[in-house]
Amino acid sequence: MNRMIQRHFDEELAALKSKLLRMAGLAEDQIDKALTALVTRDSTLARQVIERDHQVNALDVEIDEDSIRLLALHQPAARDLRLVTTAMKIATELERISDLAENVCERSIELNEEPQLKPYIDIPRMGNLARMMVKESIDAFVKDDATLARKVLTDDDIVDDLMEQLFRELLSFMLEDTHTISRAIRLSFIAKYLERMADHATNIAELVVYLVEGKIIRHTTPPGSSKSGLAHT
Repeated sequence: MNRMIQRHFDEELAALKSKLLRMAGLAEDQIDKALTALVTRDSTLARQVIERDHQVNALDVEIDEDSIRLLALHQPAARDLRLVTTAMKIATELERISDLAENVCERSIELNEEPQLKPYIDIPRMGNLARMMVKESIDAFVKDDATLARKVLTDDDIVDDLMEQLFRELLSFMLEDTHTISRAIRLSFIAKYLERMADHATNIAELVVYLVEGKIIRHTTPPGSSKSGLAHT
């Protein structure tokens, strides 16, 4: 009987992981399409991304419900307990990433009502890095790879540097010509959304390290580093 219960629990865990991977794939695609909509000035595609966000939200709710049921029925311990609680937290991060992709699309639609301020170079680079960080953090989860998870943590600094560089450039536009202010502010919002996506990918990577090693590494950045005092929102 115990073996049957364990087998049933293992099957439910596998189903939970599968649902989480489906959610991650959707979130990655939301980032990809949001970037495409921005660069190609495609408001129709941007609206499609906004409309599809509910699919990610629905999976977030399902994963929460499945996880709570697993905890209540099986009372897992040790690594199994870490897996279930980590899945719940990763789902929350993915839902927020999809929300940020929606935010990018909202600003893109507004930008498309005016002439393009500048060629989009740094923003797509930031977006592609953030998307790769999400992918690698999920790959680390699938493979139980704490080394890959730690790589994601270091990649976050690159995104931060790109954002600071872009902010300086946008500020110079606004100082030189007040007519650019509304567009520059919207682009700065988009850059911030992408930076926050990278932060959420970092959060996922930290959760993977906890899952694999049992170590909580949040809020352990040494004082004076670029991430000291950062709250991952």
